[in-house]
Amino acid sequence: MIATLTSRGEVLQHLEPFLRENMGSFLKKVDESWQPSDFLPDPRLDTFFDEVKELRERAKELSYDLMAVLIGDTITEEALPNYEAWFHQLDDLGRDPNNGWAQWIRGWTAEENRHGDLLNRYLYLSGRVNMREFEVSTQYLIADGFDLGTAHDPYRAFIYTSYQEAATNLSHRRVGTLARKAGDHALSKLCGMIAGDESRHARVYQTFVEKIFEVDPSEMMLAFEDMMRKKIVMPAHYMREMGVEMGKTFGHFTDAAQRLGVYTSQDYTDILESLITTWNVSQITGLNGQAEKARDYIMALPARLRRVSERMPVPKLEYRFKWID
Repeated sequence: MIATLTSRGEVLQHLEPFLRENMGSFLKKVDESWQPSDFLPDPRLDTFFDEVKELRERAKELSYDLMAVLIGDTITEEALPNYEAWFHQLDDLGRDPNNGWAQWIRGWTAEENRHGDLLNRYLYLSGRVNMREFEVSTQYLIADGFDLGTAHDPYRAFIYTSYQEAATNLSHRRVGTLARKAGDHALSKLCGMIAGDESRHARVYQTFVEKIFEVDPSEMMLAFEDMMRKKIVMPAHYMREMGVEMGKTFGHFTDAAQRLGVYTSQDYTDILESLITTWNVSQITGLNGQAEKARDYIMALPARLRRVSERMPVPKLEYRFKWID
């Protein structure tokens, strides 16, 4: 631990050279990045309508729950303006537009922006989605905002994104697997590309936490404990449809995801265990007394969560979403 770093701002400033040095591996160059148009029919070509017809035929084979989860994932991705605004509200992060943290936020946002664009266009072309209802839910989600429990603290925010990006990687990858089993190899491929971004972003955020543990271990451990006590909520936890109470639709969306095995309570615990291992939490030194107690709580939490999840039944009631006619 570097004793001279007495605030989060000083820690972030200390880590900025590391961030700048590694930006080339943390982010892909724009001219080398995939774009949504790479995976969808090209409207400039005479074959466009034939390709759209093929896409629609493949989409017919996707189950109702799978379509619902795909739509919910897309709405989550489309709420990106909220996520960027949230980052800029964090203390000591991204206020100077020329510093490394601000560059990371912009670069991360630019990469994430492609996800919603790609999925949105697929849903539009599929012919299975009531696009107006879908768009209403997206507008609601952006307008309603969210409360992730991080306040203005970058440490808590990095815990959150380390968790959340791992979860979205899992969700997109499993949707892609189910799409492939249903015969939609094109959808499987595009979900895989999105999952690849999410996996890389998760590793970056986990690296930020790892580096902070090296220079400010007690405060980072306390932030980790606090976020786990609050529980990591998904960014779309206020999701709703027109005429539906805020957050109610999100519950039905997560029920469908659990029925399909796309994202479950077991996955939540698996991610926690992977973070504990990645950050070598059991071996971190230099903790004060309060942080030691925080570590004890974190280390015991996976077993407790597993006992709870084993008693949780898989939701059986299928909800009829307004998004799907």
